[in-house]
Amino acid sequence: MALKNTPGDFDYNSTRSKLLLTEYGRNVQNMVKYIVNLPTKEERNRYANVVIELMGFLNPHLRDVADFKHKLWDHLHIISDYKIDVDSPYPVPSPEAIHIRPEPLGYPHQRIRYKHYGKTIELMIAKAKSIEEPARRQHMVQAIANFMKMAYVQWNKDSVADESILADLRELSNGDLKLEDNVNLNRVEFRNPVQNTRANNQSRGGGQQNRGGGQQNNNRGGGQQNNNRNQQNRNNQNRNNGKKY
Repeated sequence: MALKNTPGDFDYNSTRSKLLLTEYGRNVQNMVKYIVNLPTKEERNRYANVVIELMGFLNPHLRDVADFKHKLWDHLHIISDYKIDVDSPYPVPSPEAIHIRPEPLGYPHQRIRYKHYGKTIELMIAKAKSIEEPARRQHMVQAIANFMKMAYVQWNKDSVADESILADLRELSNGDLKLEDNVNLNRVEFRNPVQNTRANNQSRGGGQQNRGGGQQNNNRGGGQQNNNRNQQNRNNQNRNNGKKY
């Protein structure tokens, strides 16, 4: 009579110990566990070097990493949960050094007056206000106004009058930076990528039609030349016939 297997007879992954480094697999972790329980350090060193070679064979991409042997020995200690006692050619890593948590990055919470201009414009305006040389300051103000117009068009996808840009510049600088009302800023236009693609296709199609028309004209010209040559041959034949008679 056959005995039925009970659920406890099967070895499920859920009942096994957690894989510390999944890229090396279950067998390598079992080997390291076996090495940890060896009685003598000489045996542990010998088996550890064999496992290191196997780990390098299973992950050949580590050979492209600088000092990959050091990384393999660190992985060996991690797989053993830092319990293996061997003569490592490199310093033994500590759990605190590997699982160190970085300092949280602070997120800027500064208020931006005009989102479509961004924070960079405000920094540029502050820099321009600190310039004392009049000519250099005026050139920088002109460059800031041109950049503001470009940013406005990219954000709103529409044209804008120069007077609006100059008014925003005066407001952002609290009236310290000004340009003449008759100044002309760089011309900026929003171009829809879909419309540009259609225009390019139409231009290519028109050029292709022109080429075809030119080829037809060439063919017509060649046919006309052939007709002229045939007419000349007929005239020559008629002359020869008149000479015979």
